[in-house]
Amino acid sequence: MRAPIYDDPDLPLSELMTHWPQTIPVFLRHKMLCVGCMVCPFHTIVDACAEYHLDYDAFMAELTQAISI
Repeated sequence: MRAPIYDDPDLPLSELMTHWPQTIPVFLRHKMLCVGCMVCPFHTIVDACAEYHLDYDAFMAELTQAISI
């Protein structure tokens, strides 16, 4: 099985946080309740940004920075 791609629009948040735990502080900094949420296996970054009214591109830039550090 191939490793997931973090910017895949269909990647569930639970997989994102499992493979790249360094992204968790980004969610917490935005006061998002995604970490540990029961819906996390079904929501994507797109869903979370829509739910929290965040700019997708800006949020992805933060996630990309967290992953590349």
